[in-house]
Amino acid sequence: MDVLALTDGELAEIINADRYDAELRAQADALRREHYGIDVYIRGLIEFTNVCKNDCLYCGIRRGNASAERYRLESEDILGCCETGYRLGFRTFVLQGGEDPHYTDEIVCSLVSEIKRRFSDCAVTLSIGEKERDSYAAYKAAGADRYLLRHETASDEHYKRLHPKEMSLSHRKQCLFDLKELGYQVGSGFMVGSPYQTAENLVEDIRFLQQLKPDMIGVGPFIPHSETPFAYFAGGGLELTLRMLSILRCFFPNALIPATTALGTIHPRGREMGLQSGANVVMPNLSPVSKRKLYSLYDNKICTGEEAAECLKCLAGRVESVGYKIVVSRGDVKK
Repeated sequence: MDVLALTDGELAEIINADRYDAELRAQADALRREHYGIDVYIRGLIEFTNVCKNDCLYCGIRRGNASAERYRLESEDILGCCETGYRLGFRTFVLQGGEDPHYTDEIVCSLVSEIKRRFSDCAVTLSIGEKERDSYAAYKAAGADRYLLRHETASDEHYKRLHPKEMSLSHRKQCLFDLKELGYQVGSGFMVGSPYQTAENLVEDIRFLQQLKPDMIGVGPFIPHSETPFAYFAGGGLELTLRMLSILRCFFPNALIPATTALGTIHPRGREMGLQSGANVVMPNLSPVSKRKLYSLYDNKICTGEEAAECLKCLAGRVESVGYKIVVSRGDVKK
């Protein structure tokens, strides 16, 4: 099947199919093996704040969730997480948080530069939302290598149904193109099965990513959170998420694509199936165990009680069980 030659309508038909196509999965796996072998890259995820100024309708740390117990990590706590991760073999640290005004550009730049000073052979990835171009430039100058900013949907109409009126898809896209122009390795992506999403929306997502040409693509199922307006919507399905992973691998054979925690949350072997469907990255949690349950983007998130070493050992076994291996590497994209 030549996925790249399909029309929008033909792509939508595949997305809407009743069953996940084994041929598509095999094609995706062959492409990831061609470009990355059986290597699976690990990223050490540090969720350093669950304070967010935004009020996105799907997100558990949205501003309007009065039930959320908020926290912020100090710089030394974050550096301690990096130290733990470095000893375990992590060579990429992902600093992820809500859009928290407390962390000024000065604080972020100081933190990034200190991580790079202490761990010079490591990559630093930021995932802290929409900023202005000058801020992104400052983080890059401080040493940030990568930036993750999921566009969530490439349809303006759909975007408005998921976000408050003060947010716009045009600004989100501008942020992504600014990051590309500044020389970051850029990651984007979207939820699968989010409220009001159609197959045509997912085709739009693929077409937008073809324009952006990201280095990383994060795709996971929508999972509702009980303290959001979308609490009673159905979550995204396993088969559709796996199908989208395979389609994306076919369109972007060089991309770094994670088997997400959300995928592991909706099925006990979700991450393993994600790897078999074209993914080649996993992101174990390095955050303090006492804070993990508080970074609750969605309900029933897995791996909220394990120490980093326990989690990595378990994950390595899971990865090996489906024929791949975790490698100690920065895991840069292969052009």
